[in-house]
Amino acid sequence: MLRLGCDYNYEQWSPEVWAEDMALMRRAGVDLVAINVFGWAELEARPGEYDFTALDHIVDLLHGAGIKLNLGTGTASAPPWLTRRHPEVLPVAADGTTRFPGGRQAWCPSSPVFREHALRLVEQVARRYGDHPALDLWHVSNELGCHNALCYCDGSAAAFRGWLEQRYGDVEALNKAWGTAFWSQRYAAFDEVQPPRLALSARNPAQLVDFQRFSSDALLDHYRAEAEVIRRHSTRKITTNLMVTAHIRNQNYWSWAADLDVIANDHYRDHRLADPAAELSFAADLTRGLAGGRPWMLMETAAGAVNWQPYNLAREPGELLRDALIHVARGADAICFFQWRASAQGAEKFHSAIVPHAGVDTAAWREVLELSATLRKLAPVEGTRVEAEVALVFSWESWWATDTEARPSQDLRYLDQVHAAYGALRELGLTTDIVAPGSDLSRYRAVLVPCLHMVSDREAAAVADYVEGGGRAVITFYSGVVDPDDRVRLGGYPGAFRELLGVVSEEFAPLRPGQEVVLSDGGRATLWTERLRLTTARTELAYEDGRPAVTSNRFGAGQAWYVSTALDLAGVLRRAVGAPATRPDTEVVRRGDFVFVVNHGTKDIDHPVEGHELITGQAVTGAVTVPGGAVRVVREEA
Repeated sequence: MLRLGCDYNYEQWSPEVWAEDMALMRRAGVDLVAINVFGWAELEARPGEYDFTALDHIVDLLHGAGIKLNLGTGTASAPPWLTRRHPEVLPVAADGTTRFPGGRQAWCPSSPVFREHALRLVEQVARRYGDHPALDLWHVSNELGCHNALCYCDGSAAAFRGWLEQRYGDVEALNKAWGTAFWSQRYAAFDEVQPPRLALSARNPAQLVDFQRFSSDALLDHYRAEAEVIRRHSTRKITTNLMVTAHIRNQNYWSWAADLDVIANDHYRDHRLADPAAELSFAADLTRGLAGGRPWMLMETAAGAVNWQPYNLAREPGELLRDALIHVARGADAICFFQWRASAQGAEKFHSAIVPHAGVDTAAWREVLELSATLRKLAPVEGTRVEAEVALVFSWESWWATDTEARPSQDLRYLDQVHAAYGALRELGLTTDIVAPGSDLSRYRAVLVPCLHMVSDREAAAVADYVEGGGRAVITFYSGVVDPDDRVRLGGYPGAFRELLGVVSEEFAPLRPGQEVVLSDGGRATLWTERLRLTTARTELAYEDGRPAVTSNRFGAGQAWYVSTALDLAGVLRRAVGAPATRPDTEVVRRGDFVFVVNHGTKDIDHPVEGHELITGQAVTGAVTVPGGAVRVVREEA
């Protein structure tokens, strides 16, 4: 069964509304509800005084309605009494100023005082509900690091020093890793180290990357601490909602995945992007990568508009169903919404919900009912796995190292290059697994490595071994340049990939905004160029002056391509890895025996497939017709 769920902030409503909501949830087919996500101040209005009366009532109502619980620990935001009594738990920004209560997540991830009080609450909640028959899943905190991922307070400074000492062992190893011979930064002892607060000039880039690593680990440690308390009282699965999305970059989720019993993601359409639909598919594929290819859950999405973008656009008719089924096509077994009922007050009062301010006699409510009915029809899809032909290597550490203060072009941004690479694969109709650096690549027909600026020897060797064994890899510019200490690999770029690619890049030559270069096939390129010298590679495309722009190199039984500029990557990939002709605005994904066909256009399309279509219930012979803006799911016949 594919699940339909939501967040329920019952504390915002009266008991009369609770009874109405239970009936509406049953009508909507909701079978998983997240509660107590922001419940701390309700449960512990005064220190040490716990009141579970309202939460007990809601748990009983949901259980009576046959709805399972996604139970929050309640620790996402501290109650007012905690920050009043212990202002030292408040986070400090990079400029040294304190961030105060009034919003959410006003706490330092490294604060032992916050941790102590949070775990006391978790103990109370876990002991009370740990074996409740309605409990399906534990929800630790909420969107850890959404606002407070990087804290620069004195407590964080002490924790950072401890993390560094554990990582490096002695201060001389730290000095070597950070290159502190530059600008007289050499440390004589760990207690001299501070977090990388704002400075008068560019800060040490290796220190910035290590602070990102430390901060991700600090939040993961908090998750582990809450999970450890829960496991003393409950055998149910534990997770937290990740934020695999275009605007959150502070957690290295590759290092988190093993600690989560279920991989759960929050994703909202981001209308600030050039192609929000492509980013949605990318985020879904990356979430599936974190799940190791297994099914995952969409913990939060929006029924309509969000409240936190500059322009919070309403959904177009049919968009809700289409977006939800794209997540399902790419591995989601649950679609959950923030939230059930639109808030009447607070900072998110204009965030959409399943039950909007206008009530249930609305198109928005009817679209949710349509989605619910569709998910029931797609029940056989549950548990199946997506079949991907190619892999894209993605690295949070390269994101941190690329988008730093001192780089050859401030217009070069890691995620832009990743999205461009993924968009080219999607344009070619190639379903993609997104994998961590160093992953086993042997099962893929091709691998794309976009802008992998920071890479270890082991991670680079994984790509080389894959190509040597007969694979095809395409590596784009600014890759392989630095090691995990952000130290440049000397001898010419692309550093770790020089031998594999058979080229030496002698110099970066970024372009000015709006500047273009013409290529030998008549195409145009922007943003970036490099001055390449061939060793064993051959030129596939050249710049106007005859210098190589795109190269290929035989390496063992395989072939590696290097793309030294920002161009039409789909054209290069078609030549490098081969791909069938595709139809614009069409997305086709195979999940087990099921073929999902998504029509992003306005006109009907026909896609060749044989079998039984689950949404309409019709047999399909020869091809399935997909109306404009719709999705069809065909169970393919053997």
